[in-house]
Amino acid sequence: MQRSDLSGFAVDLGGTKIAAARIEKGAVAERLLAPTDTNADPAAQIAAIRSLLDRLGHRWQAPLGVAVAGRVDETGAWHAVNTGTLPAILGFPLERDLAQGLGAATCLNDAAAAALAEGLFGAGSASDSFAYLTVSTGVGGGLVIGNRLISSANGLAGHVGFVTSRLASGPCGSGRMATVESIAGGRGIAAAAAAAGHPDIDARAVFAAASEGADWAVRIVATSASAVAALIGDLAAILGLDTVAMGGSIGLAPGYIERTRAALGDEPDLFRPRLVRADLGHDAPLIGALAAHLRKENP
Repeated sequence: MQRSDLSGFAVDLGGTKIAAARIEKGAVAERLLAPTDTNADPAAQIAAIRSLLDRLGHRWQAPLGVAVAGRVDETGAWHAVNTGTLPAILGFPLERDLAQGLGAATCLNDAAAAALAEGLFGAGSASDSFAYLTVSTGVGGGLVIGNRLISSANGLAGHVGFVTSRLASGPCGSGRMATVESIAGGRGIAAAAAAAGHPDIDARAVFAAASEGADWAVRIVATSASAVAALIGDLAAILGLDTVAMGGSIGLAPGYIERTRAALGDEPDLFRPRLVRADLGHDAPLIGALAAHLRKENP
């Protein structure tokens, strides 16, 4: 499949916004955004998706890929993993209902969709063993080995932020303790700031303080980057990765990837894959979702 083969529609439903796009020959021709109502029930989420698609001119049975925060199992059911993000999503048959209402749909996790796009058409296109990491409110990812997205029946494959970190100690929204997400993601960074005596500020404010040289903020950002670097080393040991691309609002924040590379330098050579910035930006989940649909329809 070439990127120019991609024409259709795509949706990316995240914890803060819903993006919908009309894609022509692999490029986003038109994009619409709406805020995500994180407390909405599944019917309301579908209504929001359909409203955006209608405005884009979606027609019955047009190719449609949908990327969502959370996991999507092999039946197309949508589950929140971090229930603090989408508490009403508890195994809803998203793919079935969208396909019944719109004629066609393929659903998958948003980071997995971005990983597929980056692996096929972006930063990992020359790689045979590639991982995409998104460091944002949480820490997610996707794994593309031999140009195929690694998936599992329960939809958990690629949720790499939920592995244990030696730098963490607190709870994670997944229900696990001491995970990479709990120390490296935006919520974890804000929690670390509160513990350091700076309550009621978010990760963006922590990064701003770090850029101004505040020692407490520099330590928090450095710890986040070190946790992500150790995760990359672990994934390299398990999968033999040669390339990792980083995205997300924190992953692409000024200086963050350089901090992560520096921390990765503490690993032996064998556990240091090439670390690069993701190429496709906000388009990645949209392009990857549509690519997943077209691959499913035309295996």
